[in-house]
Formats: sequence, structure tokens, C-alpha cells
Amino acid sequence: MQQSKNELIIVGGGAAGLAASVLCARNGIDVTLLEQNDRVGKKILVSGNGKCNIGNTHISTQRFHSQNPDFVEQVLQGYDASTVKKFFHAIGLELVEEKEGKLFPMSMQAASVVELLAFAAQEAGAKIVCNCTVKHIDNIDNHFTVETSQGTYTTRRLLLTSGSVAAPKLGGSSAGYAFATRMGHTLVPRHPSLVQLVSEERWVKQCAGVKLPGIATLFANGVQTAQKEGDLLFTPYGISGLAILDLSREVSLHLAQFDYCELSLDLMPRFTKEQLTNLLLGRIDAASHKPITLWLQGVLHKKLVSHILDVSKCKAKTEKELNRKEIGKLVYTLKHLKLSISDTKGFEHAEVATGGVDTSEVNPETMMSKIVKNLYFAGEILDVDGDRGGFNFHFAWISAMRVAKTVSI
Repeated sequence: MQQSKNELIIVGGGAAGLAASVLCARNGIDVTLLEQNDRVGKKILVSGNGKCNIGNTHISTQRFHSQNPDFVEQVLQGYDASTVKKFFHAIGLELVEEKEGKLFPMSMQAASVVELLAFAAQEAGAKIVCNCTVKHIDNIDNHFTVETSQGTYTTRRLLLTSGSVAAPKLGGSSAGYAFATRMGHTLVPRHPSLVQLVSEERWVKQCAGVKLPGIATLFANGVQTAQKEGDLLFTPYGISGLAILDLSREVSLHLAQFDYCELSLDLMPRFTKEQLTNLLLGRIDAASHKPITLWLQGVLHKKLVSHILDVSKCKAKTEKELNRKEIGKLVYTLKHLKLSISDTKGFEHAEVATGGVDTSEVNPETMMSKIVKNLYFAGEILDVDGDRGGFNFHFAWISAMRVAKTVSI
């Protein structure tokens, strides 16, 4: 296949790959985008419960994680939320800001994001080839040979945006890592992140379906390491919810080191210990024979009551038997409910993966490999992962922008 001198092949039609296709093609680059799925942007389509949390206005290095934080800082420099807004406005997509600075398409449909990106890329002249699995990549004499299920391509420039191992049902795989290592790059270990947690404790199954606001604190080998606030959702396998997803990165890393992980759950975060104590004391009717299980349902979900009573070792059987000591036991348990964690739900259920291509081997200004000339990386294939709230998408868009700026010179 004869190639022009400006040709660029992009492997992976996710967020970074699509953005790079649009920008590079608009700059006159002959772009071919290879996607293994039957359509581009599958992960985008399911993000944000189908609404696509496309970015965030509160961009800072603290919202991203990497073994090389200096790399992240340099990539982010000069590329804030306004840059992302400008890019999407240019392809016809308007964004709106919601709580916590989260950015969404005004249509509140992830499909709008994918379809407008794909249209913009093709309108600019980019070729999108779906159902195209890359099998092998060689780099000989400063040219890349890309063997695929639909034939062999050659190119002078290659961009890997093949993502991570997270969400394999949506196309997540280790293929990009394999291509990178074959060309001399090293990998930072990958672990599931933004993922649900597994517990072997039986009581959580009895509480499955209970959702409430809370604070989750992680203790690894008895030492407090992280704390997150948000929804807690008890499930048949363990626990989920926004607070748990936010905490899961830290849990994954500790589990990988075989640390004992235990959560301390505050089920009443709106109250201090003193406020909760006074609330419960004020509810006591000294003449009431109401069963303690029913009394506690006045402030707590029924499914949680029996476990709270068991753990607290509350001796009162009826409301009139309650006193400050028994209330103290209940308050402590409600504010410090323990749950041991044995595992995560793995890459299959993870939104992103930690680790990836070592960023010390990539130029943060250009996103080009320091090892192989004209080999570029963008998006989740790199050892950069962001917090929940649109930060991973932000990194995908801006890393693609840096590539486009470089290859268009």
C-alpha cells in the first residue's frame, strides 16, 4: 500500500484516537484510523450512564495519577477546560457544566459525542476502518508496517491510542501494551481503577440494594491511607457507590502488594458523633416497649439494623432499655462500621486501569516516543489515569491535541 509522506496511522478508535483523527485530518494529514470493534467510540457510548462526562472545569495535576507526575503537569500546561470546549464547539457539540465542574454534551447523549467526532474526522478526509484487528507492528528503516485482519498498512508515523485492559467487553485489551514493548518501551504495572470492591463478609449480601450517603476510609494493614465521601451501595458481592469507585484505585494498589484492606464506613456523615448521640437520646421514650429493631428503623434502613445491633453488642431489646451507654455503642458502630475487602471486581468491570506505557520514555510536549522516532502515544495506554468526573477524557482529548500539533508541523 503506497503511502504519502504525511500519512499517519492511528491504532484505536476511542476518545484520543477520534480526537487525533479530527485534528490531524483538518491540518491536511492523510489519516487512517484502525478500530477493532464494529464501530468507534464504544467506551464513550457507555460513559456517564450514557450521557458522557466529557471533561471537567477543575483541572489540576492533583486529579491525575502517574509514577511520573512531572509528565502529567507538562502535558496539562496550556490545555485547560476552555481548550476542550473550543475543540468540541468547532465540531458542532455544545457543552454544559454540571455539579463538581463536570462537563456534558448539551444533548446529554454520549452518542452525540461519538457521531460528531466520527463525522468531523471523515469530513476532514480521515479514513475510519472498523472490524480491523491489528496483529503485528514492525518498525524498519523509519517506516512502520502494520499487519491487520484487513491487510497490511505502512506509514511513516504511528499513533497508538489503543487504550487499556479495562472493560474488555467494550474492546479493552493489552494489545497496545504488547506493540509498545515490542518497540522497546517498558510498562508500569496495571491495576483496576474506578471499580467495585469485593468482600467475603456475609452480612453485605443481606444488605444488598441498600444505598446511602457515607464516608469510606481505607485502612491497609491497619494504617489509614485514604478517605472518600459519596454514595455507598451494598451489593451481593461487596460494595459499590461513588465513594467506593473513588477509593478503588488505592485499594487496588494495596491488594496488589498483598496488604490487608479494611474499610471503615460512616453511615451517618451528616452528623458528628455528638449530634448523632443527642439525636438518638432524644428519640427515647422511657415507657415504650417498642422492639429495638423497630426503633432503629426510624433512622436506618431495615436491612442494616440487625448487623448494626450485632456489631455494636447493644444489650437493649426494647426502646425503654436504651441508655447513654447503649446509645454510645450504636453511635460508634454507625460511624465506624468495618468491612474487609478481599478483591476488586477486576478489569472486566473497571472504568479505567492504572499503569501503562512508562511516561519517562515519552516526550510530554509532543507525545512522541523517546525510543522510536515518529511513534506517538495518547490517552489511556499511557501511565496516566484520572479521578472520576471527566478527568480521563480530558487527558485523552489534550494528549491527542499535542500529537496533532506535532505531526502537523
